[in-house]
Amino acid sequence: MTHILVTGATRGIGAATVAALAAKGARVIGHGTTAGDGVLGVDLADPAAADALWDRALAALDGRIDVLVNNAGVFEAAPVEASLEEWQAAWGRTLQINLQAAADLCRRAVQQFRAQGGGRIVNVASRAAYRGDSPAHWHYAASKAGMVGMTKSIARGFARDGVLAFAVCPGFTMNDEPEAYMASRGGEKLLADIPLGRVAMPDEVANAIAYLALEAPAAMTGAVLDINGASYVR
Repeated sequence: MTHILVTGATRGIGAATVAALAAKGARVIGHGTTAGDGVLGVDLADPAAADALWDRALAALDGRIDVLVNNAGVFEAAPVEASLEEWQAAWGRTLQINLQAAADLCRRAVQQFRAQGGGRIVNVASRAAYRGDSPAHWHYAASKAGMVGMTKSIARGFARDGVLAFAVCPGFTMNDEPEAYMASRGGEKLLADIPLGRVAMPDEVANAIAYLALEAPAAMTGAVLDINGASYVR
């Protein structure tokens, strides 16, 4: 049985990923900001939290993790009109949660996987890594571009050790409150920019993550999969 840690597992893409992996027979431990059934409660805004999360997940999974899925993230505005203090705080929080915590978990995963003969990392980045984002979300785009660069570096650096690394880059993806979600992102104006005519559904992204986590051939290591309805093609 494959043992998997999924961060940001309580809603949206994360919850769908846990379900998809469990349906394929994996043993999954999730992470959220608050604890729940099968979920370890850890606040990744704390610089020490990611390392502690790995230890707790390892204990919960009987000392073995085979796959790490870094899905946790925040999408919070940092307009240029904000004060310097507010601006830097927003950048620091976003980079800590979206990138540094993911990097800390990847570090532990690489150490573990090299020792046990292999493993997989799947990082959930964003279309914003390539396309950029709104004027108030430079920091979000930067954090996701960092995830892509990190993923490729891990793939290149540790493939010979059996450590495989992949990323997925979703565009807009529906959450648990469809009407509020669409309204908050411009409604029909949002859809006008997506050739497919709709946003992605969490299970579509989750199925791609599950494929990379469990089935993708080793030769795909370093691959980045786009899931954005052709709103950005490269």
